[in-house]
Amino acid sequence: MTTRARELIALDKRHLWHPYTPMQRYIEQESPLVVVRAEGSRLYDAEGRSYVDGNASWWTALLGHRHPRLVQALIDQVGRMEHVALAGITHEPAVRLAQLLARVAPAGLSRVFLSDNGSTAVEVALKLALQFWSQNGRPERTRFVALEGAFHGETLGATALGGVEVFRRPFASVVLDCVHVPRNAAAHEHAFASLSQIVEREADTLAAVVLEPVVQGAAGMRLYDPSLLARAREVTTRHDVLLVLDEVFTGYGRTGPFWASEHAGVTPDLCCTAKGFSGGMLPMAATLVSERIFQGFLGAPERAFYYGHTFCGNPLGAAVACEVLRVYHDEDILARARDKAVRLARGFEGLRELRGVEHVRTLGMIGALDLAGPAGYLSRAGALVCEAARRRGAYLRPLGNVVYVTPPLNIPDTDLDELLHILAESIREVL
Repeated sequence: MTTRARELIALDKRHLWHPYTPMQRYIEQESPLVVVRAEGSRLYDAEGRSYVDGNASWWTALLGHRHPRLVQALIDQVGRMEHVALAGITHEPAVRLAQLLARVAPAGLSRVFLSDNGSTAVEVALKLALQFWSQNGRPERTRFVALEGAFHGETLGATALGGVEVFRRPFASVVLDCVHVPRNAAAHEHAFASLSQIVEREADTLAAVVLEPVVQGAAGMRLYDPSLLARAREVTTRHDVLLVLDEVFTGYGRTGPFWASEHAGVTPDLCCTAKGFSGGMLPMAATLVSERIFQGFLGAPERAFYYGHTFCGNPLGAAVACEVLRVYHDEDILARARDKAVRLARGFEGLRELRGVEHVRTLGMIGALDLAGPAGYLSRAGALVCEAARRRGAYLRPLGNVVYVTPPLNIPDTDLDELLHILAESIREVL
């Protein structure tokens, strides 16, 4: 290890508090990867070694790292304007971004509220739903419905929706009222039947149903049939309960189509997007809203949506997010990713025969499997595989006993093949 790397790790352990990290074990036992550069589908450490970025740096770098067009868009915007507020004034990057988003949004979502990460995009949706009903004749509608195992972000409002118990438990006494529908890993059918019953029985008190469309990410990449999402849309429409789809992870082509909701042919009332939204370059997010919701905030000043963050609609992030959409179009990202998805699925199919591997599944550019043994987010089985993969030159991050890959959509085939080979060898070593 280089002197520079040792110095950085020592300072890190003295001062830095890492997300989702048991810090005592980290300080006492772990030697973290020190990343000094990233490009394309690879990360480079302080010793010059490269690693295939197997989870696109927490699902964000959908176009890889430092895509030249995104870098240039950022440089160009810095040369003109770095930041101005969006409250009561405007600027071209935000306007153009809203225009482009309205074009690609699920049909009927014509209004765009910009924020700065996936959690706040969901928080915006929750507050919009609550205020919409409060000032449009249904103030008793204050509760939400989400699936067990759901993950929708970290702000206090979004935490209420979370169905991963270890994330929600410390804050359970102070969060919004949310009904969590029980979900067995093999029985989404039962969960959505229960969801329909809850909506039919309790619609008068429900502000919205909030779902991750087609795949529950942090729950362990749990896939469900698109017909179940269509069923949720039907029952929420029939009882006039808002449907919020959290496309922070699933949007921008991760599951195949641009929006995962396209698998079911449904349009939500509100749609949340982030992560790949800015190509992973800058904190940036949006909540896309129907005209009906927007109209519910017009009128007297007290009906306005008094919400926002300092960097809402930041010109740098907006300029990059615009360029992301142009790159998707010009480089035909979704079509190119379809071929890579076939390659990924073929690789995961070969993992079924490995001892200790259970429940292999793929969808678009998502591949996941369960390891035999104790399940749950705190299981160490996946971590051991990811540590073995790091020694071989791939960066992965587990979800308990679930090991998954979510590489950039434009990862070179050679890098994808290397990633799949490393995963297989790492599983063999550990199991």
